[in-house]
Amino acid sequence: MAIWDDTLTERDVQVFAKSGYGGRQGFGKRPALLVVDVNYNFVGDTPLPILESIEKFRNSCGEEGWQAIAKIQKLLEASRRKGLPIFYSTMLPRQNSADFGRWAGKNQRALEDRGEVAQWGNEIVQEIAPEPGEIVIRKAKPSIFFGTPLVSYLNDLQIDTLLVAGTTTSGCVRATVVDAFSYNYIVAVVEECTFDRGQASHKINLFDMNAKYADVISLSEVEEYLTGLPDDLFAPAVLPVARS
Repeated sequence: MAIWDDTLTERDVQVFAKSGYGGRQGFGKRPALLVVDVNYNFVGDTPLPILESIEKFRNSCGEEGWQAIAKIQKLLEASRRKGLPIFYSTMLPRQNSADFGRWAGKNQRALEDRGEVAQWGNEIVQEIAPEPGEIVIRKAKPSIFFGTPLVSYLNDLQIDTLLVAGTTTSGCVRATVVDAFSYNYIVAVVEECTFDRGQASHKINLFDMNAKYADVISLSEVEEYLTGLPDDLFAPAVLPVARS
């Protein structure tokens, strides 16, 4: 049973099946890992029920975020063993109306993002902190691709597959997945490594991404895939020896 099954009507099931959506595309040969916005603003500074956590961190996903962090740790371990390129994203500081954009248009607490707590909250959670050589991309909009150099990094590394983890499933994860699909990458969303403040939003967006843009897969499937990759897939290129 898929996580989204209890959100679908019988009509939905029939329509998507008859329309041909939801096929499995599999993996490519050169993957990278994207960890989207797993910062303190989105989980709080300590595991708390969501209704408590959002009192201080308005975007917090609460305890479900911390549960996913434990899974992301395992995903990072498996990725690092194979030397995969790993990219993190987090938000840019928002100090004025020019860099704030339209965020305040849909949330009456958005101006809190200019406060000291929210500015610090953009820090990536220590439990999954980037290691040397892993790239942190600071972004102003939902997608990790929008207005950033990510594609240039991926092209240089000849990446064909993106493994996606992070939050929120319905927001920054989905925006990133749609952009990755639009750039013709093979995309896999790691189910246990994603989370959202809305339970229904989490389920239905996983369903919709799986139907049209990505494979939504389990952590165990990713670990099996990574185990089968060559150990030297991303070994540094050997530079030619200069001759005098």
